[in-house]
Amino acid sequence: MDTQMTTAEKPLMAQARPRKPAPFLPMSRAEMNALGWDACDIVLVTGDAYVDHPSFGMAIIGRLLEAQGFRVGIIAQPDWHSAEPFKALGKPRVFFGVTGGNMDSMVNRYTADRRIRSDDAYTAGGEGGKRPDRCTIVYAQRCREAFKDTPIVLGGIEASLRRIAHYDYWSDKVRRSVLADAKADLLLYGNAERAVVEVAHRLAAGEAPRELDDIRGVALFRKVPDDYTELHADDLESADEGASRQKGLTVIRLPALEQVEQDKEAYARASRVLHRESNPGNARPLVQRHGDRDLWLNPPPIPLTTEEMDAVYDLPYARAPHPSYGDARIPAWEMIKFSVTIMRGCFGGCTFCSITEHEGRIIQNRSEGSILREIERIRDKTPGFTGVISDIGGPTANMYRMACKDPKVEAACRRPSCVFPEICPNLNTSHDDLIRLYRKVRETKGIKKVMVASGVRYDLAVESPEYIKELVTHHVGGYLKIAPEHTERGPLDKMMKPGIGAYNKFKRMFDEAAERAGKKYYLIPYFIAAHPGTTDEDMMNLALWLKKNRYRADQVQTFLPSPMATATAMYHTGVNPLRGVRHGGSDKVEAIKGLRQRRLHKAFLRYHDPDNWPLLREALIEMGRRDLIGSQPHQLVPAHQPPGTGKAAGTKRPMRPGGKTQRFTTKGLRVMK
Repeated sequence: MDTQMTTAEKPLMAQARPRKPAPFLPMSRAEMNALGWDACDIVLVTGDAYVDHPSFGMAIIGRLLEAQGFRVGIIAQPDWHSAEPFKALGKPRVFFGVTGGNMDSMVNRYTADRRIRSDDAYTAGGEGGKRPDRCTIVYAQRCREAFKDTPIVLGGIEASLRRIAHYDYWSDKVRRSVLADAKADLLLYGNAERAVVEVAHRLAAGEAPRELDDIRGVALFRKVPDDYTELHADDLESADEGASRQKGLTVIRLPALEQVEQDKEAYARASRVLHRESNPGNARPLVQRHGDRDLWLNPPPIPLTTEEMDAVYDLPYARAPHPSYGDARIPAWEMIKFSVTIMRGCFGGCTFCSITEHEGRIIQNRSEGSILREIERIRDKTPGFTGVISDIGGPTANMYRMACKDPKVEAACRRPSCVFPEICPNLNTSHDDLIRLYRKVRETKGIKKVMVASGVRYDLAVESPEYIKELVTHHVGGYLKIAPEHTERGPLDKMMKPGIGAYNKFKRMFDEAAERAGKKYYLIPYFIAAHPGTTDEDMMNLALWLKKNRYRADQVQTFLPSPMATATAMYHTGVNPLRGVRHGGSDKVEAIKGLRQRRLHKAFLRYHDPDNWPLLREALIEMGRRDLIGSQPHQLVPAHQPPGTGKAAGTKRPMRPGGKTQRFTTKGLRVMK
């Protein structure tokens, strides 16, 4: 591996110092006193309610650090208006760990239309407003106010996806790295178990944060060492993009903060290079100028082995919310308390999804034994369990134990996806291990039913008729959610998703398996509106497909530009970073930005809703498709509005400068009339 890292990767539990685990990691001085602690070594501050379960990031990190011999406390959803709540557990001896929680706080708090949500699934009682916007920044600043000399380490998905200069949809501007805004010492990105253990031990041994520049998955501000050669991906006149391989120590210089703020092609170049340098087997360090400082990103973490994954999931979690919440329901906990994570990572590379940027493309698997032990713990220790496992999966239901057939090829690969535009011939797509696991789980005493609720990657599933048979016969309850996302090649190519033909093949196999099993099961397809590269005509064709196949979507998803996703770069820049980016040679992408245009695309997905008919009639007329207005089976919307329907008819068009209103074209571009 061309790692360029100066320290060997230690096994995750090599420095473990077993001690009696706390019933729950303490959230108060009283709990610390009951444990006989005078101080915490590490205090974790999180935007989520504290649920001591391996589906919650702060619980994993807390229990892992506890297993390393550290005294770990939790401050969950503190009042951020002053520093006092951040002093609740006293000054930590080693560091503050700060995370926004299981979701980016802006994604958690706002809809795709930038409307604030009234609820929060990760809060007791589902109550909204218990965390601030960009809570990683706010929490870190309050920690600094509370104890100014204590190191602050950022982690979690919010920090991970904002580790470099990034487009922020909610402020509609490029923001600098969250590490700079938070004024923290270190940022750990990706699955950070290995990094956080190393950071904790070395800080405890007296090293300064700036000395931890040799740990994978770490971002910090530092100068480029003299013995490194810089490869200039910031040269937008060059087609090389910093991709050339050179002997010795090299670092790739991304376009600087100021450059990506002013030049959208520079932003697209930075996104392209970051995603290209994401394979732990060949990734090189990246550096990006922020004002008068260089932000340095080490290569991504080495994936955990199966033994290390087992060690993480076998830690002594209480598997319940902290007792301080009483009987209050935490919706996210209610959803996952009977589910089991069997793997991490995703090699699909869907451009609108952030899983790959955070968890990586290499699948990290648990052993059958570890999974079965967790199921037995659910059976024996989780109140209310009736014998039904609600989900067994991960980011994708059916990538368990899938990997490149040749480790050398995997270490050298720089493809953004293993399954697009076609399934790579080097990918092992066998479902045999997963089928065997399903059967062993079903045989576990006390287990009546095992559901698969994670998304099934259907282009992989069709490679294994036996898997589809197993899935349909034993693991579906009435319906199965599936995500073709679109029917048209234009947006699908920008999403890096397979064509609708793969979905049709899966549906045929699914229906045949259901018929053989004597079941009446249904597929529920999910689609995205207003994704970059989608025209009005694409959405019209999708709506016609939905009507032809008798699908009526109750809930639809409008594209939300989450931080650092490839599709977000397309949305912000109008440039396709899946292809080479340089001045005068970039591939353009049309983005759907206007609120009315986004509403139209969403309306096509809900063509059957009378409230959408006035908007759709207007658009179809503009598109020259009056033939789709009427009551015939092939037509999309009726010509006349039923009395008492069509709230959209009374909505005024947004005014444009000069008093002109916004209309549509079939290319999804706004024009003035």
